[in-house]
Order: sequence, then structure tokens, then C-alpha cells
Amino acid sequence: MLGTQIRPAGPDDEERVRRFVTGLSLHTQTLRFFTGCASPAASLIRALVAVNERRDVLVATTPDGEIVGHAMSYRGEAADVEIAVVVTDDWQGRGLGPRLVRTLLLRAFVLGARTVAMDVMGENRRALRLVRRVWPDARMRVCSGSVEVTAMIDPAVLFAEQGSVATPLTV
Repeated sequence: MLGTQIRPAGPDDEERVRRFVTGLSLHTQTLRFFTGCASPAASLIRALVAVNERRDVLVATTPDGEIVGHAMSYRGEAADVEIAVVVTDDWQGRGLGPRLVRTLLLRAFVLGARTVAMDVMGENRRALRLVRRVWPDARMRVCSGSVEVTAMIDPAVLFAEQGSVATPLTV
């Protein structure tokens, strides 16, 4: 993880995000998008880098600029903010996913979000373990093979994890 950077995505990242998505295994693509996408549509890639008043997008990059993680949030219906995160197969299990979630939620909290929601495939045990660890009081509802998660954003956890002098993008 040394040298990785979490930063906002931008239009210049479209090609890197396309390579990132196509480089994910079919299993990882399915866990994130609920389907495989061997050849993602240009509209999907544009949506994965679009930042506006309703959507925030972060990418985790290696020192050479390769994208190894992607996280996005948008003002939701089930909660103040809904999130989706994916980390490339080779980088899974190194703590990058939780770092992306914390950074994304810190940014959302600063803008007023107090609740978070996400849809997690029922077979995504790693994500469900993270939810149980970070949000032990989360409401989870099974619906058509996915788990709808809703939880309160705990600022004490966000700011304690971040450190008192770090900016939201310091990793």
C-alpha cells in the first residue's frame, strides 16, 4: 500500500478506469456491478468518473498512476448517501477497500451526510464482514440475493481513523 494515493476521479481518468474495470475478474465485476462487463459501455465508464453536486468519485492509484481501487457515492433515496466500492483482485485484502470507504464517507459527512446505504451481493462475505465490523448496528435486509444495508455514519470513527491533522485525501 506504500505509495498508493486516494484522489478524486476526473474526466482524464476515463481510459484508466476502463482498463481497471476490464482488468477485474468476472467474479469481482459481478460482486461490484451485479453482472460481468467484459466490454463496459462508454456510458458506464463516463458514469464511473462523473463528479457533480450529487456524486463523488474517488480512485486509488499506484505511484505509476494505475488505478487499483474505485469508490463512488451519490445522494441516495435509502440514506443520505449510497456507496459502491471495488478494488482490483491483486489488491484485495490489503485494507484498501476500507480506506476508500472511510475517505468517501468522511467527504460525504463534511457535506452533511449522516446515513449511508449500500447493496451488497449476499455472497460477498468480505464486504459483509466489513459492514458488521464498522457498523454493528446496521440494518440489513435481504432482497433478491442482495443485502440492503443502511447505517449511521459515526464521525468519531471517521475522524479517529483519519487522524486529527490529516486531510480527507491523506493516505
